[in-house]
Parts: sequence; C-alpha cells; structure tokens
Amino acid sequence: MKTNTLTLVALATTLVLGAAGCGLYALGLQRGSANTTNHASPTMAMPAKEAAVPIAPKTTAPQSIAEGEAATRRHIASGIKAGDMDPVTGGKVLYYHDPMTPGNKFDKPAKSPFMDMMLVPVYADGGTDSGSINISPRVQQNLGLRTAEVVEGTVSPQVSAVGSIAFNERDLAVVQARATGYVERLHVRATLDAVGKGQPLVDLFVPDWVGAQEEFLSLKAMRSNNVGDLGPLVDGARQRMRLLGMNEEQIAQVERSGKPQTRTTIPAPIAGVVTELAVRDGMAVAVGATLFRINGLSTVWANAEVPESQAGSLRPGAAVQARSPAVPGATFDGKVQAILPDVNAATRTLKARVELANPGARLVPGMFVSMQFMDRGANKALLVPTEAVIMTGKRSVVMLAEGDGKYRPVEVEAGVESGGQTEIKRGLQVGQRVVVSAQFLIDSEASLKGVEARLNAAPATEPKP
Repeated sequence: MKTNTLTLVALATTLVLGAAGCGLYALGLQRGSANTTNHASPTMAMPAKEAAVPIAPKTTAPQSIAEGEAATRRHIASGIKAGDMDPVTGGKVLYYHDPMTPGNKFDKPAKSPFMDMMLVPVYADGGTDSGSINISPRVQQNLGLRTAEVVEGTVSPQVSAVGSIAFNERDLAVVQARATGYVERLHVRATLDAVGKGQPLVDLFVPDWVGAQEEFLSLKAMRSNNVGDLGPLVDGARQRMRLLGMNEEQIAQVERSGKPQTRTTIPAPIAGVVTELAVRDGMAVAVGATLFRINGLSTVWANAEVPESQAGSLRPGAAVQARSPAVPGATFDGKVQAILPDVNAATRTLKARVELANPGARLVPGMFVSMQFMDRGANKALLVPTEAVIMTGKRSVVMLAEGDGKYRPVEVEAGVESGGQTEIKRGLQVGQRVVVSAQFLIDSEASLKGVEARLNAAPATEPKP
C-alpha cells in the first residue's frame, strides 16, 4: 500500500513539471513573434533605449584579421571589388590578400585559397598599404625598442687570420767560393748560429792566386825602373787577379804590401742566422761551391690562412697587425705582400704572404701568430649597426623608423661588415633612423598585416570560390 502511494506522488510531480515547461515554451514563441513584428513594421517606433544604439564610425582600414574578414563578407554582399570605395571605411580598396601569405594579391573579395578564412582588404589610405605599422609609445617601451641613425663613414673588411712565421726569402744571402782553395779555419761551426754583417765566416788558402799576384808585382817593379811602357801589362795582370776571384780590396792590399796574399777571409754579407753550413775544416772547395746560406731576421714572412670567402676583401699593401703568444703584449706591424694562387682544398683557405717588421728578432720561423688585416677603404659609405639588418636568406631588410610610432620594412643591399657596422649600398639615406632592437617582432607583425607584400610580386589572379 505504501509503495503504491509513492508511485502516485511521483507521477503527479512529473505531470506538473511537464505542464509548466509547455507553458514557458508557448510564452517564448509569443514574445519572439511580437519582436519580429515590431522590427519588421516601419511605422512602429522602437523603444528609446534601443534607438540609442550608435552606428559604427568609419575607419581607414581593418584593425584586425576578424574585422578584415567581416569587411570582405560585406564587400561580397555589396559587390565591392578592388578599385571601389568602401562606404563604411571611406577608403579605396587596393587589393585583397591573405594575411598569412601576404605575397599574393587578389582583385576580388573571396575565400582564401590557402587558409580556411576570408581574404582581407587593403585600403589606399590605410596604414597597411602605406608600408608601415603603428606602435604605441607604451608598446615601444615594453619592447625596449631602440633606433640608430644612418651615418656616412668609411668601413674596411677587418679580416682576421692565423698563420706561421717563415724566413723572408727576399732577405737571403748565399756565400760561395770565388776560387779553388782549402778551408784553413772555420769561424761558424753550426747551423742557426747568429752572425752579424761583416763577421768572419771562413779562412781559405788559395794557391791559384800566387802566380797572378807575383806576375803583377814583377810588372809593377819593372815599371818603377822605367823599363819601357808596361802600363798595359800591369792592367792585364790586375784584370787576371779579378778573374781569379780577388776583389778590389784584396788587389789593393797586394799592391800596398808588395807580397803575394794566398789567404783570404770571407765575411758575412748580411746579419742573420746561418741556415746552411756546407764546409768543414780542411775541406777543398771548388769555384762556385756554396759555403753558407744566411737568412736575415730584420723582417719575416707570415703565411696567413685566409678563408676563401674573405679573400676578395684583401689587397696587396693592406696594413696588418700581428700578435704572437710567444711575445705577449707585443704587436708587429706589416703589410700584405701578395695573395698567393694556392688554395688548401681541405680547409678552403687562401694563403696571403705578409711581411712583418721584426725588431729584436723576436719572431722566429715556426711561431704561431694571429693577424688582423686593417685596410681602410678610401670611399665613404652609408653605415648602420649590423644588428639592424635582418638577413632573410633571399634579401636584407631593415625596419625604418618614420616617426610618430610608424615603422616600415625597407629592402636594402648590404655590403661589407666590420666592427659592428654594415655598409648599405642601396635603400637608405643619411639621417634616417633604423630599428636596432625588437626589429624581429616588428617584422613579424608587418608580415601578419601584409606590410611586406609590397616587396613581393604583382597581384595574382582571382581565386576560385
């Protein structure tokens, strides 16, 4: 009995709730019908509160992608296309584009063939087509945006390279025997010994000189005794001594002493180190035999390994500063003598021969040096901070600050880079200001709004609906 009572109560509650729902549904339909009638009737006045809804003011260009899509839908409904005036914005429609792919332009409003969205119109008097975007001072401060002025100056490619020291082959002296003889005394006994200019190297005994010297002295004595005209014979004897390898100083010494000189001392012709020693005590030497090779150390060569990509920035005569860990704190000045036609296939480097001054002979062959090429260009160029240039791979772009919070991308032709400055060959003028920080954020915003579309190709054909 108790169970039956509970079942009846539940059924009654369900019926009451159903009746209430049907009543609310009917009331809603009645009110909706009344609202539709009021809006449709031109004679019926709207309530005062609803009549105060303002009409949207005209804008120069869509401020967001959503507003741009709404404008495109409105253009489709109104039959507006590129070249027509938009009655809502008051601007002339230049073209339509997809903000995600701004390089493509279309002359009619439609759905984007690239993305699942509508194309966005670009207006003639809007900030988008003028090539600039606006950034408020507050946003500039939050981004830490900084600019730098385009200046005129000189820039040189300061190429850095490493290399090793070698003897200056143009400062080389070869000492040879001028007559057949024997080594009586050797003054320098080891290679790489340092020698000074004029220092004795070796004493030679030359027996072939005896006959020519005695003939010369006999003719001199006969002429002094007034025995005929012996002048030509004396001159012939003197010439014979020259042909045997005697120099003028040795001939004069024979003439002064009146005795044959069979021994001669060969001095060092330059100061440096002995790099080759080919004789020993007691050896016999022939005419033309090499006795010593002496390399000077007043100047040395540094064979710089220059990257192949930077070799075009060098020229003979360019100034060079070199430093070596073997001589800390010292710098050695020099200049490029030649760019050698020799490329290392493994490292892709070109050899540059640099001649360095070597005071005190502190640099010796085999030492490692680092070099800085400091050639200064004679022509002036426009310079901007290197960080201001955005390298896209296909072109170089800088963000130009136009004032009043307006910025636009400008394609430039970049030249050499040195010391944090980049040469600009085309695209900028002296006095303009470029963005040096947060330019990547501005460039991204410009790409989304289609600012960089002006740098791309002409408008494409109408997309398929």
